[in-house]
Amino acid sequence: MLFEPRLRAGLHDGSITVAFRRWKRPQVTAGGRYRTGSGLIEVAAIEPVELGSIADADAAAAGYPDADALLADLRGDPELPLYRIVFRPCSEPDARDVLAHTASITSDDVVTITRRLDGFDARTDAPWTLAALNAIGERPGVRAGDLADGLGLERLDFKSRVRKLKELGLTLSLTVGYELSPRGRAYLAKRSG
Repeated sequence: MLFEPRLRAGLHDGSITVAFRRWKRPQVTAGGRYRTGSGLIEVAAIEPVELGSIADADAAAAGYPDADALLADLRGDPELPLYRIVFRPCSEPDARDVLAHTASITSDDVVTITRRLDGFDARTDAPWTLAALNAIGERPGVRAGDLADGLGLERLDFKSRVRKLKELGLTLSLTVGYELSPRGRAYLAKRSG
């Protein structure tokens, strides 16, 4: 689930335990674990709600001073159903982050990663994975739009592609831009070595 940066500390320390979303249908399930940008949360419950039923206590649990502030900040089509999601932080680390910070990779890991990257490349008009990894490695912290321009890609397409690299533990997201993870650096070193 995406949360704006101002809420991430509260998600991590457990002071924010509720979110409201307008969706055609629920995008999360009770018991599911989701990345937030600052760790994992586990959804305890999800239920449809009416706008008028949101209390100030719910708004405070969602990181707002009152229900009026929450309602003013709601995004999405007002015609869509509104859902109340109750969650708690997960104490264990995100497996993707653990993988990304593992700098020791084997020859088998290189083969597996290369096979996945080749698959990503095969599903697009032109190979992009190594170019993206090299661009991120050469220009850490550079805005996604600037990196995308350098690769001849649209910004949103580039960001979607980088998420695939992140799933493999090869990149890390920064406040602005990306950087290669220890695993990503190790992969490129072994692949070129």
